[in-house]
Amino acid sequence: MKDDKQFEKDSSAADSSADSVDEYLQTLGNEDARELRYYSQEQPFSSEEMTRLINEERLNKLLAQSDEFLNGLNREIRDFDDEY
Repeated sequence: MKDDKQFEKDSSAADSSADSVDEYLQTLGNEDARELRYYSQEQPFSSEEMTRLINEERLNKLLAQSDEFLNGLNREIRDFDDEY
């Protein structure tokens, strides 16, 4: 009995995934449907919501880290070019 319930649960999850994949594949050939699907996933935020959601201090730290990373990467690329 337990195996039957697990199979039903797994089967319904697989059906759900298969349905989603099938729906997605059908929209690939239809430009209008694909565009509608893409834009339906967007969520507009007001400037007040964005201000409330964004942790400015954390964002600035992440931007500084990304700048450091990119500068280091550029140095490595220049060093590689100089060696070869």
